[in-house]
Amino acid sequence: MTALLLLEGFADAARMPPGLPGAKGGVPHVLDGRAGLLFVAPAPALRAWVEYVVEVLAGESGLEAVMRDIAAPLPEAGEGLEPGPARKEAERLRAVRCLAYTPPGMERAGALVIGEIALCAGRVPEKALRSRLGMVRTRAAARLRGREHPAPASLRRDWGREAVRQSARRLPWAGFFTVEQSELCFRRFDGTMSAPVERAGFVSGDAALVLPYDPARDLVLLIEQFRYGPFLRHDARPWTLEPIAGRIDGGESPEEAARREAREEAGLELEGLELVSASYPSPGANSEFFYCYVGIASLDASMQGVGGLETEAEDIRSHVIPFERLMELVSSGEANCGPLVLLVLWLRLNRPRLRGCA
Repeated sequence: MTALLLLEGFADAARMPPGLPGAKGGVPHVLDGRAGLLFVAPAPALRAWVEYVVEVLAGESGLEAVMRDIAAPLPEAGEGLEPGPARKEAERLRAVRCLAYTPPGMERAGALVIGEIALCAGRVPEKALRSRLGMVRTRAAARLRGREHPAPASLRRDWGREAVRQSARRLPWAGFFTVEQSELCFRRFDGTMSAPVERAGFVSGDAALVLPYDPARDLVLLIEQFRYGPFLRHDARPWTLEPIAGRIDGGESPEEAARREAREEAGLELEGLELVSASYPSPGANSEFFYCYVGIASLDASMQGVGGLETEAEDIRSHVIPFERLMELVSSGEANCGPLVLLVLWLRLNRPRLRGCA
Protein backbone atom coordinates (compact mmCIF):
# COMPACT_ATOMS: atom_id res chain seq x y z
CA MET A 1 0.00 0.00 0.00
CA THR A 2 1.23 3.49 -0.81
CA ALA A 3 0.39 6.49 1.33
CA LEU A 4 -0.04 9.82 -0.41
CA LEU A 5 0.14 13.05 1.54
CA LEU A 6 -0.56 16.39 -0.10
CA LEU A 7 0.52 19.64 1.50
CA GLU A 8 0.80 23.24 0.33
CA GLY A 9 2.85 26.40 0.83
CA PHE A 10 6.52 27.39 0.72
CA ALA A 11 6.77 25.95 -2.79
CA ASP A 12 10.06 27.76 -3.32
CA ALA A 13 11.60 25.84 -0.40
CA ALA A 14 9.96 22.48 -0.98
CA ARG A 15 12.25 19.58 -1.84
CA MET A 16 11.81 15.90 -2.49
CA PRO A 17 13.64 13.64 -0.03
CA PRO A 18 16.37 11.60 -1.78
CA GLY A 19 15.25 8.25 -3.08
CA LEU A 20 11.51 8.89 -2.94
CA PRO A 21 9.71 9.16 -6.28
CA GLY A 22 7.37 12.06 -6.95
CA ALA A 23 5.61 13.08 -10.13
CA LYS A 24 2.87 15.24 -11.55
CA GLY A 25 1.66 12.40 -13.75
CA GLY A 26 -0.66 9.69 -12.51
CA VAL A 27 -2.30 11.95 -9.96
CA PRO A 28 -5.37 10.38 -8.29
CA HIS A 29 -8.64 11.74 -9.66
CA VAL A 30 -9.56 13.33 -6.31
CA LEU A 31 -6.89 15.98 -6.95
CA ASP A 32 -8.45 17.15 -10.23
CA GLY A 33 -5.04 18.22 -11.45
CA ARG A 34 -4.45 20.52 -8.49
CA ALA A 35 -1.24 18.87 -7.30
CA GLY A 36 2.03 20.62 -7.90
CA LEU A 37 4.01 17.75 -6.39
CA LEU A 38 3.37 14.62 -4.38
CA PHE A 39 5.38 13.15 -1.55
CA VAL A 40 5.15 9.37 -1.83
CA ALA A 41 6.20 7.00 0.94
CA PRO A 42 5.84 3.24 1.36
CA ALA A 43 3.26 2.60 4.07
CA PRO A 44 5.11 -0.30 5.74
CA ALA A 45 7.72 2.16 6.93
CA LEU A 46 5.22 5.03 7.04
CA ARG A 47 8.02 7.48 6.25
CA ALA A 48 5.75 10.23 5.03
CA TRP A 49 7.80 13.35 4.57
CA VAL A 50 5.97 16.46 5.72
CA GLU A 51 8.85 18.80 6.53
CA TYR A 52 7.91 21.16 3.73
CA VAL A 53 4.67 22.03 2.05
CA VAL A 54 3.96 21.93 -1.65
CA GLU A 55 1.97 24.35 -3.77
CA VAL A 56 -1.65 23.30 -4.30
CA LEU A 57 -4.40 25.25 -5.97
CA ALA A 58 -7.31 24.13 -3.81
CA GLY A 59 -10.56 24.36 -5.71
CA GLU A 60 -14.11 24.80 -4.47
CA SER A 61 -14.00 21.56 -2.53
CA GLY A 62 -11.24 23.04 -0.36
CA LEU A 63 -8.03 21.48 0.82
CA GLU A 64 -9.76 19.67 3.69
CA ALA A 65 -11.67 17.45 1.26
CA VAL A 66 -8.51 16.76 -0.74
CA MET A 67 -6.60 15.85 2.39
CA ARG A 68 -9.43 13.60 3.58
CA ASP A 69 -9.57 11.73 0.28
CA ILE A 70 -5.82 11.24 0.10
CA ALA A 71 -5.26 10.39 3.75
CA ALA A 72 -8.20 7.98 4.03
CA PRO A 73 -6.10 4.82 3.36
CA LEU A 74 -3.70 5.70 6.18
CA PRO A 75 -4.11 3.63 9.35
CA GLU A 76 -5.38 5.21 12.53
CA ALA A 77 -2.71 5.94 15.11
CA GLY A 78 -1.26 2.68 16.33
CA GLU A 79 -3.74 0.45 14.48
CA GLY A 80 -2.06 -2.92 13.97
CA LEU A 81 1.35 -1.50 14.85
CA GLU A 82 3.67 -2.32 17.71
CA PRO A 83 5.23 0.57 19.65
CA GLY A 84 8.23 1.93 17.79
CA PRO A 85 9.19 4.23 14.90
CA ALA A 86 6.39 3.01 12.60
CA ARG A 87 3.72 3.67 15.21
CA LYS A 88 5.19 7.09 15.97
CA GLU A 89 5.00 7.99 12.26
CA ALA A 90 1.38 6.76 12.14
CA GLU A 91 0.51 9.02 15.05
CA ARG A 92 2.26 11.89 13.32
CA LEU A 93 0.28 11.39 10.14
CA ARG A 94 -2.98 11.07 12.07
CA ALA A 95 -2.29 14.37 13.84
CA VAL A 96 -1.77 16.11 10.51
CA ARG A 97 -4.98 14.61 9.14
CA CYS A 98 -7.09 15.31 12.23
CA LEU A 99 -5.99 18.93 12.39
CA ALA A 100 -6.49 19.64 8.69
CA TYR A 101 -9.83 21.39 9.18
CA THR A 102 -10.07 24.69 7.32
CA PRO A 103 -12.59 27.17 8.80
CA PRO A 104 -14.85 29.19 6.47
CA GLY A 105 -13.00 32.15 5.00
CA MET A 106 -9.61 30.48 5.44
CA GLU A 107 -9.66 27.99 2.60
CA ARG A 108 -6.60 29.51 0.93
CA ALA A 109 -4.65 29.53 4.21
CA GLY A 110 -5.67 26.01 5.17
CA ALA A 111 -2.70 24.38 3.48
CA LEU A 112 -0.27 26.67 5.27
CA VAL A 113 -1.94 25.65 8.52
CA ILE A 114 -1.24 22.03 7.64
CA GLY A 115 2.35 22.96 6.79
CA GLU A 116 3.06 24.23 10.30
CA ILE A 117 1.21 21.33 11.89
CA ALA A 118 3.30 18.94 9.82
CA LEU A 119 6.50 20.43 11.22
CA CYS A 120 5.22 19.88 14.78
CA ALA A 121 3.37 16.59 14.40
CA GLY A 122 5.01 13.71 16.23
CA ARG A 123 7.08 16.15 18.30
CA VAL A 124 4.25 18.13 19.91
CA PRO A 125 1.29 16.24 21.48
CA GLU A 126 -1.91 16.41 19.45
CA LYS A 127 -3.77 18.02 22.37
CA ALA A 128 -1.21 20.82 22.49
CA LEU A 129 -1.45 21.29 18.71
CA ARG A 130 -5.21 21.60 18.95
CA SER A 131 -4.92 24.28 21.65
CA ARG A 132 -2.64 26.30 19.37
CA LEU A 133 -4.72 26.07 16.21
CA GLY A 134 -5.96 29.65 16.56
CA MET A 135 -2.44 31.06 16.41
CA VAL A 136 -1.40 28.56 13.72
CA ARG A 137 -4.24 29.93 11.55
CA THR A 138 -3.26 33.49 12.44
CA ARG A 139 0.29 32.87 11.21
CA ALA A 140 -0.97 31.17 8.04
CA ALA A 141 -3.24 34.12 7.23
CA ALA A 142 -0.33 36.50 7.87
CA ARG A 143 1.80 34.64 5.33
CA LEU A 144 -0.95 34.94 2.73
CA ARG A 145 -1.16 38.69 3.39
CA GLY A 146 2.62 38.84 3.09
CA ARG A 147 2.44 37.31 -0.38
CA GLU A 148 -0.26 39.72 -1.52
CA HIS A 149 0.66 43.00 0.19
CA PRO A 150 1.91 45.70 -2.22
CA ALA A 151 5.72 45.74 -2.33
CA PRO A 152 6.89 48.85 -4.24
CA ALA A 153 10.56 48.97 -5.27
CA SER A 154 11.47 52.50 -6.41
CA LEU A 155 14.62 52.79 -4.26
CA ARG A 156 15.27 49.30 -2.99
CA ARG A 157 16.25 46.41 -5.25
CA ASP A 158 13.41 44.84 -7.21
CA TRP A 159 14.26 41.37 -5.92
CA GLY A 160 11.71 38.86 -4.72
CA ARG A 161 11.77 35.65 -2.73
CA GLU A 162 13.40 33.90 -5.69
CA ALA A 163 16.62 35.71 -4.69
CA VAL A 164 16.74 33.62 -1.51
CA ARG A 165 17.62 29.91 -1.51
CA GLN A 166 16.46 28.07 1.58
CA SER A 167 18.16 24.71 2.13
CA ALA A 168 16.81 23.78 5.57
CA ARG A 169 13.95 24.87 7.80
CA ARG A 170 12.86 23.78 11.27
CA LEU A 171 10.95 24.90 14.34
CA PRO A 172 13.31 24.65 17.34
CA TRP A 173 10.52 25.98 19.55
CA ALA A 174 6.76 25.92 19.01
CA GLY A 175 4.22 27.24 21.50
CA PHE A 176 1.67 30.03 21.33
CA PHE A 177 4.33 31.73 19.19
CA THR A 178 7.05 29.91 17.27
CA VAL A 179 10.73 30.33 16.57
CA GLU A 180 11.69 29.32 13.03
CA GLN A 181 15.25 28.56 11.98
CA SER A 182 16.55 28.40 8.41
CA GLU A 183 19.76 27.80 6.54
CA LEU A 184 19.76 29.95 3.43
CA CYS A 185 21.70 31.95 0.86
CA PHE A 186 20.62 35.37 -0.40
CA ARG A 187 21.59 37.47 -3.40
CA ARG A 188 24.26 40.05 -2.61
CA PHE A 189 24.32 43.55 -4.09
CA ASP A 190 27.19 42.50 -6.40
CA GLY A 191 24.88 39.84 -7.93
CA THR A 192 26.53 36.80 -6.34
CA MET A 193 24.89 34.52 -3.80
CA SER A 194 26.01 34.72 -0.20
CA ALA A 195 27.60 31.84 1.62
CA PRO A 196 25.11 29.72 3.58
CA VAL A 197 23.98 31.52 6.72
CA GLU A 198 21.78 30.49 9.61
CA ARG A 199 18.93 32.75 10.65
CA ALA A 200 16.34 32.42 13.41
CA GLY A 201 13.19 34.50 13.76
CA PHE A 202 10.21 34.97 16.04
CA VAL A 203 6.95 34.14 14.20
CA SER A 204 3.85 35.66 15.76
CA GLY A 205 1.41 36.76 13.06
CA ASP A 206 0.02 40.16 12.04
CA ALA A 207 -1.59 42.65 14.41
CA ALA A 208 -4.00 45.57 14.18
CA LEU A 209 -3.37 48.66 16.33
CA VAL A 210 -5.73 51.59 16.76
CA LEU A 211 -5.50 54.91 18.62
CA PRO A 212 -9.09 56.12 19.25
CA TYR A 213 -9.49 59.87 18.69
CA ASP A 214 -12.47 62.18 19.19
CA PRO A 215 -11.90 65.14 16.87
CA ALA A 216 -14.83 67.13 18.28
CA ARG A 217 -13.51 67.00 21.87
CA ASP A 218 -9.80 66.59 20.95
CA LEU A 219 -9.55 63.53 23.20
CA VAL A 220 -7.63 60.27 22.79
CA LEU A 221 -7.97 56.89 24.48
CA LEU A 222 -4.90 54.97 25.65
CA ILE A 223 -4.67 51.62 27.37
CA GLU A 224 -2.25 50.55 30.08
CA GLN A 225 -1.22 46.99 30.87
CA PHE A 226 1.63 44.83 32.12
CA ARG A 227 4.01 43.81 29.33
CA TYR A 228 6.42 40.90 29.48
CA GLY A 229 8.91 42.46 27.03
CA PRO A 230 9.83 45.41 29.27
CA PHE A 231 9.90 43.01 32.23
CA LEU A 232 12.47 40.82 30.41
CA ARG A 233 14.56 43.94 29.81
CA HIS A 234 14.41 44.72 33.55
CA ASP A 235 12.49 47.92 32.90
CA ALA A 236 11.78 49.69 36.19
CA ARG A 237 8.09 50.04 35.22
CA PRO A 238 6.90 47.17 32.96
CA TRP A 239 3.37 48.61 32.64
CA THR A 240 3.14 50.48 29.33
CA LEU A 241 0.86 53.03 27.70
CA GLU A 242 -0.24 51.78 24.29
CA PRO A 243 -2.79 52.00 21.53
CA ILE A 244 -5.45 49.29 21.43
CA ALA A 245 -3.92 46.25 19.74
CA GLY A 246 -4.46 42.58 19.00
CA ARG A 247 -3.74 39.71 16.64
CA ILE A 248 -5.60 39.50 13.34
CA ASP A 249 -7.44 36.19 13.49
CA GLY A 250 -7.56 33.80 10.55
CA GLY A 251 -10.36 34.79 8.16
CA GLU A 252 -10.45 38.35 9.55
CA SER A 253 -9.32 41.58 7.86
CA PRO A 254 -7.04 44.10 9.63
CA GLU A 255 -9.95 46.58 9.81
CA GLU A 256 -12.25 43.98 11.36
CA ALA A 257 -9.58 43.12 13.91
CA ALA A 258 -9.12 46.79 14.84
CA ARG A 259 -12.85 47.22 15.47
CA ARG A 260 -13.09 43.96 17.40
CA GLU A 261 -10.16 44.85 19.64
CA ALA A 262 -11.66 48.28 20.36
CA ARG A 263 -14.82 46.53 21.59
CA GLU A 264 -12.95 43.91 23.62
CA GLU A 265 -10.35 46.16 25.25
CA ALA A 266 -12.29 49.41 25.71
CA GLY A 267 -15.98 48.67 25.01
CA LEU A 268 -15.71 51.14 22.13
CA GLU A 269 -17.45 51.25 18.75
CA LEU A 270 -15.33 53.02 16.14
CA GLU A 271 -17.03 55.35 13.66
CA GLY A 272 -14.18 55.29 11.14
CA LEU A 273 -10.59 54.18 10.58
CA GLU A 274 -7.64 56.14 9.18
CA LEU A 275 -4.80 53.87 8.04
CA VAL A 276 -1.51 55.34 9.28
CA SER A 277 0.96 52.63 8.28
CA ALA A 278 1.36 48.96 7.45
CA SER A 279 4.88 47.99 8.42
CA TYR A 280 7.39 45.72 10.16
CA PRO A 281 8.30 47.08 13.62
CA SER A 282 11.42 44.90 13.92
CA PRO A 283 12.25 43.08 10.65
CA GLY A 284 15.67 41.80 11.68
CA ALA A 285 14.37 38.78 13.56
CA ASN A 286 10.58 39.10 13.76
CA SER A 287 7.89 38.36 11.16
CA GLU A 288 5.37 40.54 13.01
CA PHE A 289 3.57 43.09 10.79
CA PHE A 290 1.52 45.99 12.17
CA TYR A 291 -1.54 47.65 10.63
CA CYS A 292 -1.74 50.96 12.53
CA TYR A 293 -4.89 53.09 12.56
CA VAL A 294 -6.31 56.20 14.13
CA GLY A 295 -9.93 55.33 14.96
CA ILE A 296 -12.58 58.04 14.95
CA ALA A 297 -14.85 57.70 17.99
CA SER A 298 -16.93 59.59 20.52
CA LEU A 299 -14.98 59.68 23.78
CA ASP A 300 -15.61 60.94 27.29
CA ALA A 301 -14.20 60.42 30.77
CA SER A 302 -16.84 57.78 31.62
CA MET A 303 -15.04 55.36 29.29
CA GLN A 304 -12.07 55.15 31.65
CA GLY A 305 -11.83 51.95 33.64
CA VAL A 306 -10.46 48.41 33.69
CA GLY A 307 -11.42 45.72 31.18
CA GLY A 308 -10.08 43.00 28.89
CA LEU A 309 -10.89 39.34 28.22
CA GLU A 310 -10.66 37.07 31.25
CA THR A 311 -10.07 34.11 28.94
CA GLU A 312 -6.80 35.74 27.85
CA ALA A 313 -5.83 36.92 31.36
CA GLU A 314 -6.10 40.54 30.21
CA ASP A 315 -6.10 43.29 32.82
CA ILE A 316 -6.37 46.52 30.83
CA ARG A 317 -6.84 50.04 32.14
CA SER A 318 -8.24 52.73 29.80
CA HIS A 319 -7.29 56.42 29.92
CA VAL A 320 -9.17 59.21 28.11
CA ILE A 321 -6.98 62.31 27.95
CA PRO A 322 -6.61 65.53 25.89
CA PHE A 323 -4.32 65.34 22.87
CA GLU A 324 -1.92 67.89 24.37
CA ARG A 325 -1.49 65.66 27.44
CA LEU A 326 -0.61 62.79 25.11
CA MET A 327 2.08 64.94 23.49
CA GLU A 328 3.53 65.61 26.95
CA LEU A 329 3.68 61.87 27.65
CA VAL A 330 5.56 61.26 24.40
CA SER A 331 7.98 64.13 25.06
CA SER A 332 8.74 62.94 28.60
CA GLY A 333 9.29 59.33 27.51
CA GLU A 334 6.49 57.98 29.68
CA ALA A 335 4.75 56.92 26.47
CA ASN A 336 7.57 54.70 25.17
CA CYS A 337 5.70 52.25 22.94
CA GLY A 338 7.02 52.70 19.39
CA PRO A 339 3.74 52.23 17.49
CA LEU A 340 2.02 54.70 19.84
CA VAL A 341 4.69 57.33 19.14
CA LEU A 342 4.22 56.77 15.39
CA LEU A 343 0.44 57.19 15.70
CA VAL A 344 0.81 60.33 17.82
CA LEU A 345 3.16 61.99 15.33
CA TRP A 346 0.78 61.15 12.47
CA LEU A 347 -2.13 62.53 14.46
CA ARG A 348 -0.25 65.74 15.18
CA LEU A 349 0.16 66.27 11.43
CA ASN A 350 -3.41 65.31 10.49
CA ARG A 351 -5.27 66.65 13.51
CA PRO A 352 -6.31 69.94 11.83
CA ARG A 353 -7.91 68.02 8.94
CA LEU A 354 -9.74 65.62 11.26
CA ARG A 355 -10.97 68.41 13.52
CA GLY A 356 -12.14 70.40 10.51
CA CYS A 357 -14.32 67.49 9.42
CA ALA A 358 -15.82 66.92 12.89
